[in-house]
Amino acid sequence: MTFETWNETETFELGKELGTKARAGQIIALNGDLGVGKTIFTKGLAEGLGIMEPISSPTFTIVQIYEEGRLPLYHFDVYRIGDPEEMDEIGYEDYFFGQGVSLVEWAELIGELMPDNTIWITIEKDLEKGFDYRRIEVKDEDSWN
Repeated sequence: MTFETWNETETFELGKELGTKARAGQIIALNGDLGVGKTIFTKGLAEGLGIMEPISSPTFTIVQIYEEGRLPLYHFDVYRIGDPEEMDEIGYEDYFFGQGVSLVEWAELIGELMPDNTIWITIEKDLEKGFDYRRIEVKDEDSWN
């Protein structure tokens, strides 16, 4: 399924809508270049889960845990992972197979660790359609129904 957003608000709202539908145990792989809106999307998803605390990209901590919503959000940023084995050191399986929603930015870098039921979301720009335009592709959209 492909969505188009024309500004940050629409990208946030799409994330929020998906967050309201999220279920325990879902794993979301979020891919896209730097500055494409992954954090905006994640903030929306968090709000859809009922999480109102500030969301930031966990670039240096690898994982941020937000537990105040209807489901916990485990927000990973694996951009700085040099070897997928580093994920074992942080106990990623406890999060992936826990009772929350795991969102992994730059998931293609640890693709071999991503379970078969992962929901893959890719955000892309198209400057010909405008600076704020985003094309957001969701694979395995059946997981949201």
